Amino acid sequence: MTWSLIALDDEGQFGVITATRFFAAGARVPFVAANVGAIATQALVNPYYGIDGIQLLRSGQSAGVALGHLLASDSGKDHRQVHIIDWAGRIAVHTGPACLDWSGHRIGHRFSVAGNMLAGPQVLERTAEAFSRHSELPLARRLIVSMQAGETAGGDIRGKQSAGLLVYGREEWSLLDLRVDDHPDPLRELARLEAVSKEEWVRYRPFVPTRSNPAGITDHALIDAALGLSASEV
Repeated sequence: MTWSLIALDDEGQFGVITATRFFAAGARVPFVAANVGAIATQALVNPYYGIDGIQLLRSGQSAGVALGHLLASDSGKDHRQVHIIDWAGRIAVHTGPACLDWSGHRIGHRFSVAGNMLAGPQVLERTAEAFSRHSELPLARRLIVSMQAGETAGGDIRGKQSAGLLVYGREEWSLLDLRVDDHPDPLRELARLEAVSKEEWVRYRPFVPTRSNPAGITDHALIDAALGLSASEV
């Protein structure tokens, strides 16, 4: 009932993007942990694939070993679809034989795209092609553009309703966490929100506390200047 793209970029950022004709996919499909890995769990979704999978990756297991553990403990695995990328860029994917047509996955260099109930294999092929072609883009924008290419190729055969985007860098808090839970054109709305994030959040982000700088930057003059605010606006 969903298709998604997971990736690890050259800067060490993990990202997951998903879209579907179902409510609030961003609440259940994507799971990411900084410096650890990313997971998308879908079809007859099992959220514990994301919860337990991240724990397995955090313990040092590879994507393949983690996936093996998840499948071994799930009697409903034939109805699941899940793909995992770990800290080393290794990918493991499972598309259960009971997933509804069309279902499948494609693996690229440090990215994976998977889906079920799609218009056909061209959805994944166009998504993967776009992701490979747009390596010059920042990860969030690259993920959105790639999914839009897949949607143009047919997307979810039932239509559109929700989308979600989750990106983590080196810190334990997300660089970007966007959800469109119910919208007639969720990927377009997701693209709009990503653009809005650049107006203030992306410029404010460098001032947030990090592990190496626990206090962050608290100089309001510096923050206001970065945000382009005048004294009358603060």
